This record gives sequence, structure tokens and C-alpha cells, in this order.
Amino acid sequence: MDKLLVVGSTGLVGSKIVPIAQTFEFEASCTFNTRQSSFPRSSQLDVTDRDATLKLVRAVDPDVIINSTALTNVDYCETHKAEAERVNVGGARNLADAARDNNCRLVQISTDSVFDGTHGHYTETDIPHPINHYSNTKLASEEIVSDLPNFAIARPSVVYGWRSEVADHASASTKAMNFAMFVLEKLNKNETVSAITDQYSSPTLADNLADALLRLARARENGIFHTAGRSCLSRYEFAILLCRSFGHRSSLVQPVSSNKFKQVAERPRNSCLQVEKAEKTLGIRFLTAEEGIAEMRRQSQRG
Repeated sequence: MDKLLVVGSTGLVGSKIVPIAQTFEFEASCTFNTRQSSFPRSSQLDVTDRDATLKLVRAVDPDVIINSTALTNVDYCETHKAEAERVNVGGARNLADAARDNNCRLVQISTDSVFDGTHGHYTETDIPHPINHYSNTKLASEEIVSDLPNFAIARPSVVYGWRSEVADHASASTKAMNFAMFVLEKLNKNETVSAITDQYSSPTLADNLADALLRLARARENGIFHTAGRSCLSRYEFAILLCRSFGHRSSLVQPVSSNKFKQVAERPRNSCLQVEKAEKTLGIRFLTAEEGIAEMRRQSQRG
């Protein structure tokens, strides 16, 4: 089997990639940073350490690297700009240099929020225009990776799904729970949750994204691929779907407009993505929000 290096295996997406890598005929090695990984062939790595990154990639000698590590808390990145630059841009640069030196493919995870959200339903040919620092760092990482001879850039949107362990973070740089888990935890306690009504995205089930990333790892095409859910809806509409699927009262979800919801960083109003290119290239079908939430419910019933 070919060798795959999953950078950031303790995050939501990385933890979904490793268990199914063998299905794609990959032998997966993993990295973790502050939280120990339970996967075999795991090594600690801080991607901001250039020498350590180059050394580890040389030792593993992978055919493909998937970079699933980043600072993803948008508001934290806005107030910790230098740290966000080091991790999201510097880390991507170190991995890109390692990929070039070792003649391997690099699959980089980016974001829908590289767009300003003025019209939504973006395709891969639309021109990015970030409006917050997190998105600036992700676009910068795209530009670095796209200089490689063998690469793919995946743009998901609001990634959600079950995570086996909720991280105990020393800082708020990465949220401990994704939006779906956060909402369900509130609902399970019969607590109300506020959800924004006027910001739209394409929620992406992490399991579906992991499948797409492994297909990109196997693909020969270079370029940017929108790897998001098929629905375009607000956080409020998404939370209502969670209520319906998991049997909670919809009245527990309180609608709120973005101008009354405290957010440090500006968010795109509509960053929904068109996914037809990726579906055709990869032979995959991305799930609607209803389908993704139904899969979460099935997984919860299986225990």
C-alpha cells in the first residue's frame, strides 16, 4: 500500500480520515500536537517547527500528505493574528516544502470563507476575497500549496459530526465542539440555544469530507475542489433540522440576527459552495444537511 501522512489526526477531520485510509489502499501514519493520538504510527509534531516537519516527513517518506491541522476558531484568529499566521500559513509552508523535497502530493484543507459572501453559491473559478484574518491565512496557505507540482486544495464549509473525544484546550484557538455537537449538547440538557438567521453556508459532514479528502489523495488532478455539503442554509435552519432529527423541541432554538450576535470577526453573509466539479472528478456525492444529520443520528444509535 502507498503511504499516507495525516497531519492533525486528533482533530475532527483527521480522526475521520485515519480509520478509513486502508479502504483507499493507504497505510496511514499520523501526527498530533498537544493531545495524544490513539492511532498507530503516530508522532508528535508542531508544524510551525520547520526542521521537525522536514525531518518527520523524510522519515515517514509518504506518497501523500493530508494537512488537517489549523487554528479554526475565527474570532480567536482575529485577536491572535501572529499565532494564526504561524500555524495556518507557516505550517502550510513547512509542509509544502517537505512535500516538494520528498516528491509527494499535498492535500490542503481550506475554507468556504475565503469568499466575502456577497452572493453565495461560489464555484472554484470565483475570485476569493477574505473579510477576516482566519480567511486571509487560509487563502495564503492556498497560494503556497498551489505552487507545488502535485497538490489539491479542498474547501469545505462548517464541518460537523461526532467527535469521540472533546478536546480540553488550554486556549480557545480551536473550539472543543463543532456546531452540531454544541447544539445537541444544549438540547440534551433542555437548554435554549441562539442561532444566527442571516449567515448562510453549506454544512459539511466530517465523514463525507474525509471520504473526499482520501479521493483527492488518490486523484491525479491538481487544483481547488469545493468539498462541502449540498445544502445552503443558515445556522438557525441547521439547528432546527437537528431538533427534528433528534426529537427535540424547535422552540429551544432562538433565532437571532448577526447584528445582535457577538462575533469579533466579520463573517461572510453567504459562503455556500457549488460542489459539482468535485463530485464529477472524484465520483462522490456530497450529502445534504438533512442526510448528514440523519447519518449522525444513525451513528449515535449504533453507539
